[in-house]
Amino acid sequence: MTAEELWNKFAKENKLKDCYYDSWSFGEDADLLAHLVVTGQKVATSSLYPLYEIENENIPQVGDYSVILDSKNNAVCIIKNQNVEIVPFDRITSLHAYKEGEGDKSLDYWREKHKDFFAKCMNEVGMVFTTNMKVVFEEFRVVYKL
Repeated sequence: MTAEELWNKFAKENKLKDCYYDSWSFGEDADLLAHLVVTGQKVATSSLYPLYEIENENIPQVGDYSVILDSKNNAVCIIKNQNVEIVPFDRITSLHAYKEGEGDKSLDYWREKHKDFFAKCMNEVGMVFTTNMKVVFEEFRVVYKL
């Protein structure tokens, strides 16, 4: 099912009109991370603030909807943001890391994986990642799934 098909089904069932949504997949392992969201193990995600500025995109907001896609661009579920924080990378807490639900859910694991991923992202735009860079931390809940 496409993102549009899943959204239309959700919007019709919930009588939503003219409601904006975005569709995207997670970075490194879209299938695993989408699975963690659907099963309730992942209730948060993070991204680099500078990339929103570079790509001229809006910062996610509370109440935003997103259709989560797998690695083949199939719609998996719809999430709704419950909380959005902008936090320096080196100020991410163990609770933040736990909510992301990845690996052993520890802060050490989160830092190692995200430092590598964020460095790669910044390198792709010709910039260098630093540990005091701002991170957009989104907490969400699944509002619809197949």
